Amino acid sequence: MFSVASYNRIGKDADEADIEEIIDMASKAPLADQQTQVQENIHSQTRTFCQLMDEILLPIKNFDEPHEPGAQVNSAKHRSGLSLAVGSAGHVPSNRPDKKISDQISVQSLKFALKGGFVKVMKLYDWAIFSAAVPETKPLKLVHVSQAVKDHVGYSLAIRPSEIPHKDAGQGLFLEGEAEVGSVIAIYPGVIYSPAYYRYIPGYPRVDAHNSYLITRYDGTVINAQPWGRGDDKREYWEGMSYSEVNPSTEQVIGNGSYRIWKMLSKPLESDKSGTSGEILERRHPLAFAHFANHPPKGTLPNVMVCPYDFPLDERGMRTYIPNISFGSEGAVKMRRFGSFWFKTGKSSVHSASNSPILKSLVLVANRAICNEEILLNYRLSNSKRCPSWYVPVDEEEDRRRWG
Repeated sequence: MFSVASYNRIGKDADEADIEEIIDMASKAPLADQQTQVQENIHSQTRTFCQLMDEILLPIKNFDEPHEPGAQVNSAKHRSGLSLAVGSAGHVPSNRPDKKISDQISVQSLKFALKGGFVKVMKLYDWAIFSAAVPETKPLKLVHVSQAVKDHVGYSLAIRPSEIPHKDAGQGLFLEGEAEVGSVIAIYPGVIYSPAYYRYIPGYPRVDAHNSYLITRYDGTVINAQPWGRGDDKREYWEGMSYSEVNPSTEQVIGNGSYRIWKMLSKPLESDKSGTSGEILERRHPLAFAHFANHPPKGTLPNVMVCPYDFPLDERGMRTYIPNISFGSEGAVKMRRFGSFWFKTGKSSVHSASNSPILKSLVLVANRAICNEEILLNYRLSNSKRCPSWYVPVDEEEDRRRWG
């Protein structure tokens, strides 16, 4: 990954001497330095992309008119769940953008409150406030945004039937245009789970039984792209999905010893609230389709590499274009793995080396020049489990290192 990122930084005009220098640097540079340079390169590309998205989507401001950023949200006194439910927190001006939404949820809020659902009341009102605070953007559809990005960077993504000759190939991800080595091709969208929150993943413990859009980073972080789907044609306050639908298993725990422990640890946890902190995200994201990339068929090599991306959350101007939200609290829990399970061992940090909080995302990076091709990613499935019939290892030794 260091070599690929370095090539991208130099550019397509790199000659053989430049390539030899990159190889020499890769053999001598400490791993920590290589990782830092890779993150800086990915972040630089992401920042450029975010600036482009602003140019495409944000209306040109009329500077003759007075403007107060965030006035819609800050002018609102944040009401408690009880006061919202009983309507005793003061008058809401009729010209407030969230007035209509507030009126619509008042009856439902009262029902929740009477049943003790004050947390749900707060979630409803927060949704109303943040929905009203979504900034104005140009009325473009995702397909138009994608074309505009292609016009600037030279490529875009499309989802259509895969060209892999297998009945289970389904939909595939295609790059339309041309991308250079080291280019960020796609980002993996969705809800992020640290090991401390595995048991809240829908369907736990068989999380992949009805969900093929899960991916795991090397540090154990899981990203569930199923709630994101194919995006949408708007910018919105996005909370992922309702995790209250994930119910504990009703199967009776039987046996003893290790089997009883396994049953206990395999039991999903139920949350009485979403568990996610919603964000105003751009759902017309033309690169948020990494979850549609297929594994290469026999005799074909992947054309992208997976790369963890630690997005610094203090980059607020870029946040709306990072299509991820975290499940659970911002304060990470330090975990230790024993076999198939993770156990809490204290508090950890979700901060980068520069001490800024991070969002643990993931991107796909081109490992060679790509031109009008299907995007193929080495899934590196565990060799200790039975793999599907369509899976042919690209590099068995690499798979062993991944799961060793």
